[in-house]
Amino acid sequence: MTDPIADYLTRIRNAYLAGKKVVEVPTSKMKVALTKILCEKGYILSYKLIDAEPQGSIKIALKYHPQTKAPAIKKIERVSTPGLRRYTSVEDMPRVLNGLGIAIISSSKGIITDKEAKEMNVGGEVVCYVY
Repeated sequence: MTDPIADYLTRIRNAYLAGKKVVEVPTSKMKVALTKILCEKGYILSYKLIDAEPQGSIKIALKYHPQTKAPAIKKIERVSTPGLRRYTSVEDMPRVLNGLGIAIISSSKGIITDKEAKEMNVGGEVVCYVY
């Protein structure tokens, strides 16, 4: 697999499209950090780390609107790919849906959102957009 982060985002996207309640993805430090941000920002209900010998996994409980059953994530897309890395400075930080969505940035301070990157005055690689 050349891009495990794109696979992670695609599994979440496909689970929402299929109406699943839970999705399981292989674990890595970056995927755990992305999942933590999605949970903190209210895009997923919860997550649970499952340890297995060769490689663990993350069970993610997806979030839907109670009445309309609409998914909490309208769109989740990969920005920086292995073939074309996208970096940004603090001045050129992207705004997703005019501030309604989030951009997840991989910076020297760790995996953070665009708003946190502006507060810390750091730039980095734009991993994905979520709204």
